[in-house]
Amino acid sequence: MRIFFLGILSILFCAACSEQHNHKGKTPLVELDGNFLYREDLQSALPARLSKDDSLLFAEHYIRNWVEDILLYEKAQSNIPDNGEIEKLVENYRKALIMHTYQQALIHQRLSNEISEQELTEYYEKNKELFKLERPLVQGLFMKVPLTAPELNNVRRWYKTPTQDAVEHLEKYSLQNAVKYEYFYDKWVPMADVLDLIPLKVPEVESYVNENRHIELKDTAFYYFLNVSEYRSVGEQEPYEFARPKVKDMVLNLKQVEFMKAVKDDLYQQAVKRDKIKYN
Repeated sequence: MRIFFLGILSILFCAACSEQHNHKGKTPLVELDGNFLYREDLQSALPARLSKDDSLLFAEHYIRNWVEDILLYEKAQSNIPDNGEIEKLVENYRKALIMHTYQQALIHQRLSNEISEQELTEYYEKNKELFKLERPLVQGLFMKVPLTAPELNNVRRWYKTPTQDAVEHLEKYSLQNAVKYEYFYDKWVPMADVLDLIPLKVPEVESYVNENRHIELKDTAFYYFLNVSEYRSVGEQEPYEFARPKVKDMVLNLKQVEFMKAVKDDLYQQAVKRDKIKYN
């Protein structure tokens, strides 16, 4: 369908395209002052699964924007004199882009992303000041059940006890009765994510949760049971297991910096050895 409409557009616009220009196998769609918009470019930009009318509307807007950009650029060129500063900025950007692309290729080819657990834990222990919490974390358990759910007294007893036996009872119970059941005794989660699950309306909510580790709430349809077994507040040390992805990114970045420093130093030493550097 898309190709069909693009074919129609090609027929409509190709008559205006220069036959002398080398289009390198592409199909000209629109020409403006020697600039060409190609059918293939429009086709790649066209979203999939559009209707006939939407496809034509998208094509019209795309072509209009392309034409306006060309006209604005030409107008700007004619009103801004040759500017060496612009050329310098363009050249500097080009150099930076080429160097960045080459560095990324080198890093990908020669530097492994694999980092041992020992390296990660050592970095974490030596740089604990870098891993302070900016939001509270909790561990625990959450369950949401209808007001009509059975054995609520048992649920009240089980959810307060982080024993294997109590957890097994809750898991079996949740299969048939719970609307939502979340077990996170073994991982740290942002407290904000947990608070999104319960209708808790109190001032100083963080302090309330820290001081009231067993919370039972209800609304017109459900009971909410939350057991907070562990709590870390803002400013405290990030647990290693929570900080680990950040630690890995930092260690990998350091390795990349050290690797590129070694590459640059090697290039410099080779240039010195070959007497390529001339000081005037």
